[in-house]
Amino acid sequence: MDRTNQDHTGFDEAVTPGQPIGGNFNDPDPVELPENAFRELGADENYRPLMHPARQYREVTAYSVTLGIILAVIFSAAAAYLGLKVGQVFEAAIPIAIIAVGVSGALKIKNPLGQNVIIQSIGACSGVIVAGTIFTLPALYILQAKYPEITVSFFQIFLASLLGGILGILFFIPFRKYFVKDMHGKYPFPEATATTQVLASGQSASGNTQANTLVIASLIGGIYDYVLETFGFWAGTLNTQLTSWGEAIAEKTRLILSVNTSAALLGLGYIIGARYSFIICAGSFFVWWVIIPLMGTYGSAEIAAMEPQDIFSGYARMIGIGGIAMAGVIGIIKSWPIIRQAVGLAGREFKGDKNNGKATVRWQTDLSMKTVTFCLGIALIAVFIFFWAGVISTFWQAAVAWIVVTVIAFLFTTVAANAIAIVGNNPVSGMTLMTLIIASAIFVMIGLNGTTGIVASMVIGGVVCTALSMAGGFVTDLKIGYWLGATPRKQESWKFLGTLVSAATVGGVILVLNDVYGFSGPDALVAPQANAMANVIEPLMMGGETPWTLYLTGIVLALILNWLGVPALAFCLGMFIPLHLNTPLLIGGIVAWGVSTRSKDKAVNNARRDRGTLIASGLIAGGALFGVFAALTRFFGYTYDNGMDNSTLQTLGIGVYAMLIIYLIWDSMRAKTK
Repeated sequence: MDRTNQDHTGFDEAVTPGQPIGGNFNDPDPVELPENAFRELGADENYRPLMHPARQYREVTAYSVTLGIILAVIFSAAAAYLGLKVGQVFEAAIPIAIIAVGVSGALKIKNPLGQNVIIQSIGACSGVIVAGTIFTLPALYILQAKYPEITVSFFQIFLASLLGGILGILFFIPFRKYFVKDMHGKYPFPEATATTQVLASGQSASGNTQANTLVIASLIGGIYDYVLETFGFWAGTLNTQLTSWGEAIAEKTRLILSVNTSAALLGLGYIIGARYSFIICAGSFFVWWVIIPLMGTYGSAEIAAMEPQDIFSGYARMIGIGGIAMAGVIGIIKSWPIIRQAVGLAGREFKGDKNNGKATVRWQTDLSMKTVTFCLGIALIAVFIFFWAGVISTFWQAAVAWIVVTVIAFLFTTVAANAIAIVGNNPVSGMTLMTLIIASAIFVMIGLNGTTGIVASMVIGGVVCTALSMAGGFVTDLKIGYWLGATPRKQESWKFLGTLVSAATVGGVILVLNDVYGFSGPDALVAPQANAMANVIEPLMMGGETPWTLYLTGIVLALILNWLGVPALAFCLGMFIPLHLNTPLLIGGIVAWGVSTRSKDKAVNNARRDRGTLIASGLIAGGALFGVFAALTRFFGYTYDNGMDNSTLQTLGIGVYAMLIIYLIWDSMRAKTK
């Protein structure tokens, strides 16, 4: 067999038609993921997905496409409402995967795995489109209350999110092979891991041990998080500031420690692992235990009078934004060979067949670069026409805006993918804030300011934000498909339909919510990210102060971290994300390190680590699904007052959270070697 293009998974990317492909074609499909699915492969080690790379499977069917569209509509509406109400967009991929497995089981669909991957891929567009849209475009409504001449239309919202999503898909496809296949085992991919475990469980027999373990963990995590969110029987966040001694320390030094007690975040930390969790938390600790106390002690009288949380959101977090932007630039520079290779691939395909007449294995077949390049050209033309005809009337100003969007969206694609691969959390709002700042500074220089500049910047921010959100979400979909053996080309093709449906749904939902609730006033929707965007853009366009010093501090810090060999993006993510959401990651990472190192037998350690990964995936899956139920409960107006004081809630929170941690450790340690 020709080995000139053999990859380290053991299956040729390109083979002569009719020639056998690596592995035995007649091997039965396994019912559980291989032991080497989540770790780096040895020099001569192969990875075999659940679906045989050379066989054909039912993937795109009327059933899978229809259910995917229905779930995209439902979850787009739900995620948009919640994101604008509380500022948190739940990840739709895991609940949709659970629904896909459940429906296929109820309908007794034979060999449903390929179809379930497509359902998940189409439906998951909802979360990423929602995040890209609601973080930016509602800011136009917020500023409209102050500047009535600002106008907002459905088509502006719809086209900004649709075109941004399409750009995110097309920009990422050339990088699929690098992130998804070449970097096998090098990134934790926490959300993709949990979703893959859910979809793989649908292959298992009802009595299969792994499936049972996943279901039990999902129920524990889901019920735990639902009771916490709905009834509040214990503290959702343990905070030293809520104790008398902690309040005294916070008052004098602005020093606090807080931990979110949700099951999903504990599971997320386990999958991320000790190394990255520690780096992320180090960024958080640096902000909350060094920068905020210093600002509170030696800052102006105005800052000294502020609560630690207000210092973080108003000042210290801006350092994280600058750090993320610089870490992104550093990542782009380091990834430049990958970027050059992706661009070069398109050029080579135009000159001839890259595989020299050989067929490509289904498992590694992308949309051709000719198709991607052609579609990208059409999409970029559409973006320019949209800017010129629908946002900015001056041709050359529209051209400048188009260049800004194209360059930033393309270059930051790898940054978004890296963030998702490492922590499962896309810093899209931070990158979009930096995009708005850069774009606004350029627009002011070319005379595009005032309310016209506000509209231009926010719509452009919406396009970039959605593109980066889609790129980060799409790497999750394709990684899931890689582990399970789906066809990338089919995932890539049908992702456009999910984007169209989600963009239309989100645009309509935002208009309705603005009419019903509004985004300004005492009873308005909170829309925290959009308010942050509005606060940044208004002084830039209308004249005011911008915290350049804080941004520059973050830039310098990222350069120092890179010089010291510390992953700057992970550290600065920790600076940007609130402390209480990062500390559970460290706890989960420590648990992962503990259960995988206690034995002198490497096989036992590996078995415990893998069982813990399955349990952690269940905690994430259950927390995500029951989080939707909790949101719906609140949506229909149910509230519960347990009447307990903060001290009691904190004490109960410590006890219940400790029990959850003990369960994760105990059940992981029960693993048996094969």
